[in-house]
Amino acid sequence: MNTSGPCSLTAVLGQTRMNINHFTKYPQTKMSYLDSSEAPDEEETFYMQCRAAYRSVFRSSLSNIPSKQELCRVLQLAGRNPSQTTLDKYWNTGTTHMNFDDFCEILKSEWKTENNDLMGVFKKLDPNGDGYIAQSRVEKLLTNGGDKMTPEEVKAIFSLSVINKDGIFNYVEFCRQLVSTVEKCQMMSLVKLQSDAKLKRQNFGSHEDSPPKTSITSPSATPPQNPETTGSDPDVTLRNDSRPATRPSSARSRRSSLSNSVTATSTTNKWHHMCMRGSFFLEEDGTIRSLQYQLHLPQTSIVTLSIQPLSLDQRTDKPCPWMNVDTALFVMLAGDTEEDSTLMCFTGAKDKEKYIWRGELKAGIYYLLPFSSGCRLKKRSRKNASTKSVELVYKTDTGELDLTREFRDALSEIFDMIDLNGNGLLSLEEYNFLELMISGEECKMGTWAICKENFDMRKNQLTKQGFMELNLMEATEKDGDSDDLWTLVETMGYNRMLELVEACPFQIDIHCESTQPSLHPLRLDSGPKILNQALQKSITLEGTAKQLKGQENVLIYTYRGQHRVSSLIVNKTNQKVTVHINNKHNSNCCSSRGLNVFAIEVPARTKMVCQHVLPTNEKQDWGYNCVETLLTSK
Repeated sequence: MNTSGPCSLTAVLGQTRMNINHFTKYPQTKMSYLDSSEAPDEEETFYMQCRAAYRSVFRSSLSNIPSKQELCRVLQLAGRNPSQTTLDKYWNTGTTHMNFDDFCEILKSEWKTENNDLMGVFKKLDPNGDGYIAQSRVEKLLTNGGDKMTPEEVKAIFSLSVINKDGIFNYVEFCRQLVSTVEKCQMMSLVKLQSDAKLKRQNFGSHEDSPPKTSITSPSATPPQNPETTGSDPDVTLRNDSRPATRPSSARSRRSSLSNSVTATSTTNKWHHMCMRGSFFLEEDGTIRSLQYQLHLPQTSIVTLSIQPLSLDQRTDKPCPWMNVDTALFVMLAGDTEEDSTLMCFTGAKDKEKYIWRGELKAGIYYLLPFSSGCRLKKRSRKNASTKSVELVYKTDTGELDLTREFRDALSEIFDMIDLNGNGLLSLEEYNFLELMISGEECKMGTWAICKENFDMRKNQLTKQGFMELNLMEATEKDGDSDDLWTLVETMGYNRMLELVEACPFQIDIHCESTQPSLHPLRLDSGPKILNQALQKSITLEGTAKQLKGQENVLIYTYRGQHRVSSLIVNKTNQKVTVHINNKHNSNCCSSRGLNVFAIEVPARTKMVCQHVLPTNEKQDWGYNCVETLLTSK
């Protein structure tokens, strides 16, 4: 902040042109600041005051400041002292307009009017030091020097002042009233902003949602102590190496990559911790897709990676059926192209729902590829699906539309699923993840700017309350028609009873020793190809191979991990082959294919993942004894 004071009386009193008018318009009104369940931090308070002053002059924060005069006006309402020199500094000959961001930057540089500053200037004109100056002398200085005032403006100043019958000006009382006027102007702006916010809540519902109590991006001094760490030194029982270890369109506009980088550091014991969320989603054909991520390591480091299903806050009194879904994380060292990427490791060890890997990774760029086998996350039978459907919206006693409690709970969960950095707010990049899921298009910057004016936002990010307001607005615009709302919830994996049955939220944790990594999501559609490449490579490197009986150029690779079995068919022949798979000899097993007996066609000179197998009941022994036989070769 600029702490230098004004050097002239006209510079100090320049802002009275507006503030005196406001003082006479709102005399001695008792005000209260914006209601808040918790005190805002200094930055939030600053931007709230900026917005309050701006909205007092302009219709919205999207409006531009069209002239130097309007810049002066809005700066005055923010309690600043815009002399002509100050205005010329920011509004030069080439300036045609300014926006809200420009306004905020000016406020950061310009000092507010303080009583001591005013008093200091007047005392220079008061040789007796008794708090009084001749009115004629003050009037002459204001109309002849520096930033000259008109007679009307000087008259307005003296209307605030205490002047005795001898024409003596009481500047002590004047300074007190002027500073009070500045504060009242700011307070009136805040009250107007509050009344606008209350009106908006009345129009869009009053359901309040607060950010999560804890952020998943909080720093950590040491890696988690399950089971890979003990104390602050992350010695583990795992192998310490880097070998592979084991819909329809909507009313809203939605396409682009996510680039919201999330980093959090801790200097204790030189460990750096990062977290990020994501979700597995079932497609109509039964395949599973999710976001993929890019990790940058500035230098070689010991790294602990983990992935696990994420329990959502709204499910505290409900079961989370996805918590038993298996997850894994494959790590590929990026090459010049995706095809040139090299598999480095994958999470093979397990502690409860968490799948873990620990080892050394060299400096470089890596792809983090979430994976779920599909054994436990799979399409539900339409025959057994309930025909019941809950209501998403209803009419209140006053005839206005509102969201049902069940739908609000589902929206709260959806918000948490796409809040990738877990800070309780949705950035444009995070919100575009949802847009991309629904229609494959991105929300443009102009549309996001409109959201800023209509829905609750903080630091240019959508709050959970704002997310509710947005969906209520959509329902209101469609006069209660819920088709687009159902598109949203069904795309996100919910059924008509608002049960999350075809998606699995997850959380990725990364601990790095002695280096600060960075992590950001890639496009949602960035990668079945590279994930399949990583999966096949892991099976061939860690699995055992056998020739298919009757065809020595057809190989079956089987990876037998502690918690998952995966098989791969490699057809080296120049003909398509059909392989018969029989799982009837397995015990306590479930297959990603959903069948005990099936056949799979493998084109000439290709590899194809055959199936993944998990224990049906993890508390019991399980045995994998699959029999593969050749049916045809053409």
